[in-house]
Amino acid sequence: MPLIDSLQDRLPAFPKHLGIVYTEVSADRLVAELTVRDDLSNGNGVMHGGAIMSFADTLGAVATILNIPRDAKTTTLESKTNFIAGAPIGTKLIGEALPLHRGRRTQIWETRITNEAGKLVAKVTQTQMVL
Repeated sequence: MPLIDSLQDRLPAFPKHLGIVYTEVSADRLVAELTVRDDLSNGNGVMHGGAIMSFADTLGAVATILNIPRDAKTTTLESKTNFIAGAPIGTKLIGEALPLHRGRRTQIWETRITNEAGKLVAKVTQTQMVL
C-alpha cells in the first residue's frame, strides 16, 4: 500500500477542496500537483496568493505528519512566502517540500511551487510544531 494511502485518516480535509493530488510521497520528499481553477483565482485570472500559501502549507504539514509518531499532531508556527511569478487559470502547479530540519519538537520545510515548465512561482519556508 502506498505511504499516502496509509495516512488518509491523518490528512486534513481542506486539501481535497483545493484539489491537491500527491504524486511522490516519502519521509524525505513530498511532491504534489494542483491545477489553478477560477475559484482559486484572485479575480485577475491568476491564482490567489492565499491559495498558493495554502497549497504550500498543506505540503509542509503533510510532510511533517510523515515524520512524526502516529499519535502526534502538527500545527504551523511560522510561514514565509516569496511570490515570484503568477500562475494563470489552467496552469498545473507542482509543489515539492523538502526538509531543512526535523527535530522532536519542530520541523522546518521548504516548499518550491513551480509550473509545468519548471518556472518558480513561489518559495515557502515554514516551521511546524509537533504536538
